[in-house]
Amino acid sequence: MQIARFSHGESPAYGVIDDGELVVLRSDPLFDSYQTTGERVPLEEARLLSPMIPRSKVVGYGSNYRGSDVPERPEAPPVFFKPNTSVIGPDDPIVLPGYADSVNAEAELAVVIGRLCKFVPAEKVADVVFGYTVANDLGVASSLAAGHWIEGKAWDTSCPIGPWIETDLSGVSEGLAVRGYVDGEVAVAGSTADLWRGVEELIAEITSVMTLLPGDIVLTGTPGAFSVGEGQRVEVEVEGIGRFGNPVVRR
Repeated sequence: MQIARFSHGESPAYGVIDDGELVVLRSDPLFDSYQTTGERVPLEEARLLSPMIPRSKVVGYGSNYRGSDVPERPEAPPVFFKPNTSVIGPDDPIVLPGYADSVNAEAELAVVIGRLCKFVPAEKVADVVFGYTVANDLGVASSLAAGHWIEGKAWDTSCPIGPWIETDLSGVSEGLAVRGYVDGEVAVAGSTADLWRGVEELIAEITSVMTLLPGDIVLTGTPGAFSVGEGQRVEVEVEGIGRFGNPVVRR
């Protein structure tokens, strides 16, 4: 099932995608039921919003893909937070922070948590996952190299999410394609089969330290970062979910 958050009128709404249309839901299905209003909106007439605004936090993992830059499984990979003010949706502008000429983009599979959870064993992780979406984990390389993680990862608009939530995703461990694009050209490509820590292990590890709340988002890592700058359009894609993009601007 694909669940979108969208605008078609005065207020944001939620809908289930069905045959090119949005079946409008009465309220947020994460906290309520899947009761519908009876209205259907053509998908092409709706403006997609970020499918989830975390009530609490976005938790990011670094160095989680096998590759030349991470030749061995990290024992203590970098973990960081992004505030909910960093989250934007499809086609919303990514605003370059004043201290950066360009930023690094990272296409990632993102996990949406469905209920309050702590100390979740790996075999029970499926019980606390609401669904999956696609994220662009943007960062400022110079700030991160200097150890300034707030400036590097937490600035407003640094976490585009979209295009919707897929509740029935399969094949993550077998390998789903993950791609990033700049102006329509492939900039990076990888597979979730190369995750050092899979979704179950990540969630189990995180909840051994902290409580995750409904709507929290966990970023699983990227197969590679790529640079984007003012005037370009960056897109991210995960097989089985979808693809979306954002323009990069300076204000």
